[in-house]
Amino acid sequence: MTAGAVRVVLADDHPIIRDGLAALLAAVEGIEVIGTAETGDGAVREAVSLHPDVLVVDLHMPGGLDGVEATRQVRAAAPDVGILVLTMLDDDESVRAAIHAGAAGYVLKGDSRQQIVRAIHAVAGGATILGSGVTHRALKAPGEHRPFADLTARERQVLDLLAVGTSTAAIAARLGVATKTVTNNLSTIFAKLGVTSRTEAALLARDHGLGRR
Repeated sequence: MTAGAVRVVLADDHPIIRDGLAALLAAVEGIEVIGTAETGDGAVREAVSLHPDVLVVDLHMPGGLDGVEATRQVRAAAPDVGILVLTMLDDDESVRAAIHAGAAGYVLKGDSRQQIVRAIHAVAGGATILGSGVTHRALKAPGEHRPFADLTARERQVLDLLAVGTSTAAIAARLGVATKTVTNNLSTIFAKLGVTSRTEAALLARDHGLGRR
């Protein structure tokens, strides 16, 4: 195992794509594939047991769980695992469902190797990233007038603390979780709110009543 490498689990039901991506990433310095899965259930098992930095998962998975539900279960069971969706689906509904389930990134199989590698590193670092064929408009649910309706109770806690200027490390200490877990929570919050920075999220939160002490 390479010290400091981003540890990745790949989940895709097509062996040619799964093996091809594993081979592609094996040639990239700083990334190490530590496991693979061919079903949504397998993706959850591998993510929970191996605890990778990033789970790369397709949305169409055979039997059992699809990629969206697998994402939701991994987010609940292993919140410090970053989740990157890699799929052929570029419609707004699919993007929205994946992000709202907890994915921090969404890229397309038609994106370049450089884009996919960049997305893996971004998600490992706690950032939110959308591929070139994915639009930010998909993150905003049509007719949604409550900006925090899709946030979990924990995400609202994190956002409330962020709104009063609490640092990531301090939020982690306050909630009794790992700093990386808070970083991943923030990535999901930014994606759900359609913002790109802590400042934007904090301002939106305060505008809607959070962060008041």
